[in-house]
Amino acid sequence: MTFDYSRLSGRIVEKFGTQYKFAQAMGLSEHSLSMKLNNKVPWKAPEIAKAIELLEVDSSQIPEYFFAL
Repeated sequence: MTFDYSRLSGRIVEKFGTQYKFAQAMGLSEHSLSMKLNNKVPWKAPEIAKAIELLEVDSSQIPEYFFAL
């Protein structure tokens, strides 16, 4: 299944300026983050939890950011 991460990508830029800086904060390589945002590798639950904390997203909004079709 392919998810639309455009809202997530926008939030990343809004809060961190670049995907690279967000990837660093997540403890991921920029390549790993890119693979996730391009639906090549799925997000793991702990990664989603860390991402919403870093991006200051309420847990009720997880579906909008990580599971939008």
